[in-house]
Amino acid sequence: MSSLVAIVGAGVVGRRVQKRLSLSRDDRRVIFVDPRVVDLATTHRLDDVDAVVLAHPGPHHAAVVALVDRAIHVVSIGDHVDDVAAMLEESERAEHHDVSLVVGAGMAPGLAGLIARHLAGAFSSVDEIHVALHGTAGPACARQHHRALSGAAVAFDDGAFTTVRAGTGRELAWFPEPVGAYDCYRAELPFPVVMHRTFPEVGRITARVSANRRDRFTSRLPMLTPPHQEGGVGACRVELRGADRSGARLSVIGGIAEMVGTAAAATACAYVEALLRGDLPEGVVLPGDVAVDATSLLRDVERFGVRLQEFTGVPND
Repeated sequence: MSSLVAIVGAGVVGRRVQKRLSLSRDDRRVIFVDPRVVDLATTHRLDDVDAVVLAHPGPHHAAVVALVDRAIHVVSIGDHVDDVAAMLEESERAEHHDVSLVVGAGMAPGLAGLIARHLAGAFSSVDEIHVALHGTAGPACARQHHRALSGAAVAFDDGAFTTVRAGTGRELAWFPEPVGAYDCYRAELPFPVVMHRTFPEVGRITARVSANRRDRFTSRLPMLTPPHQEGGVGACRVELRGADRSGARLSVIGGIAEMVGTAAAATACAYVEALLRGDLPEGVVLPGDVAVDATSLLRDVERFGVRLQEFTGVPND
């Protein structure tokens, strides 16, 4: 059965989503929609679409409201804290219109959440989830990284949310090769808020991003140089700690080393495929949601070009 998918945003991630979705099926059409030119709430270009991917810079909440009110499925890769918090409150609206709203479907919290759910299968109980990120996609992503180091970082610790100054809490994180080790710092990221909803039983959830001294010292100033068109190889590292089925302490680490734009696009495409198959529930869908088949989504992420890795402690030949 043919399908039509619209993409809002033609940056690094939007273009890769378009390419991968177009090639995945011969009977699929993918179109771009520019919200600066058309009104998402009224444009006839969206009359027959099956799903919309929001991959444009800036807040997504207003676009989500307009699209959900038209009974259109939405996949958002937005990762601004306030914007994600606003989208999380639209579950009732989405359920009323019988559509799915996927929130945070980029590299983090999207892919990181799926990896966390997959790793959780090795535990009897999970006590801690920690994510570290390295790299950026296009210019909008680079600006967001810059802002994240200057804001207020949220963490979930000992059953309560805490707020600390972003750019603090240095921790050395070993990412999958070829990225290697980088100092990482607390940042204004939605991952702890989203993961607390997905894993309400976990007592400690943190998120950090890699940064050098210049990144931290200039984070509260305008960007001194124009952002790059695309960064190099990025990475995502997800660590879970808890107890295994025998009660022994266990720590498991998984992640990826890939261009950030490619990882975000593959995650968004995996969610679109699940939407079109009818595999997602109505309402807000969160990364790593227990009601969603994370293994199936991760298989699609790999099919769209991202290799998943797990730390085993045994070097490869």
